Amino acid sequence: MVQNQVYVSSVSMCREGPGVSYGLYGALAGKGVIVKDKAFRNLKASELHKKGASITESFSGLPMHIRGNVLGGASETTKAQFGKLLKQVTSHLSSISEVFVHDGAIGSLPKCDAKVRVISDSPAAVLSLSNFLWETPTRAVSHDSCPITVYAVTSISPTAGETIGLGAKDYRGFIAADVERSLLVLGGKGFSDANGIKEALAALAGPIISSRGGIPLSARLLASGDSVTILFAPEDVIQSISDKLVTKDSGVVLSSRGISPLFQMKNPGGPSFFKLPATVVLITSDSSGVIPSISKLSPGQAAYHFLAGFQDGKFVPAYCKGPSPFDPLELSQALFSELQNNQISSFLINVGGRDKSVAGE
Repeated sequence: MVQNQVYVSSVSMCREGPGVSYGLYGALAGKGVIVKDKAFRNLKASELHKKGASITESFSGLPMHIRGNVLGGASETTKAQFGKLLKQVTSHLSSISEVFVHDGAIGSLPKCDAKVRVISDSPAAVLSLSNFLWETPTRAVSHDSCPITVYAVTSISPTAGETIGLGAKDYRGFIAADVERSLLVLGGKGFSDANGIKEALAALAGPIISSRGGIPLSARLLASGDSVTILFAPEDVIQSISDKLVTKDSGVVLSSRGISPLFQMKNPGGPSFFKLPATVVLITSDSSGVIPSISKLSPGQAAYHFLAGFQDGKFVPAYCKGPSPFDPLELSQALFSELQNNQISSFLINVGGRDKSVAGE
């Protein structure tokens, strides 16, 4: 009874906006986190620094476990194992004095994005994740029908990883996602593996974006004036033209409304999304002489080469190397429809047998 009185007293003084609020406490409780003392939402970078956030060492290649119906990268983690992990995570967050929350989005196209709520024990983790999530209006996450929830727990016991088959030895952190429940858990230094997090978030956001009329593609954007090009290419080609790309991150959302990168761009003054692309360029690598250096494609031919993803004698369907919840054939059919309906020109460039650069093509 006394505990209930303290809880009501604390939230009755809260205001909406940065900091704590009655609605926020209730929303967190719905995600299994009972706030012990205070919860802070959408703090600015300067405020997070005052709370102790600092630039941390970046990691890559941390263990990633994704359960659900995904192609490439799916783990053997069971629903029961993930449920057990989730219980440990929420219990940990409910035991600490301060919880940090950040709301954002994947993709910036209106009505075609995936809302994200980050719940963490660390201002550093929130600062890191806020750097690549798009901004979203106040209460947008609360009003969304299927937001993604990210639990970033830096101070949880290393034994938490054992729940999903990770050993405690040489423990640094892990990334665990459940596509069916739109959940992501970042344990230990997991929040420092930006590439791994983006792969996991792209897999979680894909079905949501698709249900809202968008097509999530493993591609980059080239922009020149008012002209925008979608580029599908292997990483070595991407590195050769990285200074010309809108963003170095792989992942865009294409819809009848336009196109946007999945993740926030480094240039804060640039546009958040673009009009429909003028062209689609697919880069292949074949030294047999069968494929010309450059070919103009019909929508059907473009969809075929997109589906094949031929690179150096290997096939990378849909040019996607990370975990994906989509059948590549479904993606190619969706791309075909957009190219045909919007009369978008398509080209195939073969870089086999020469310097793998498309600059000036």
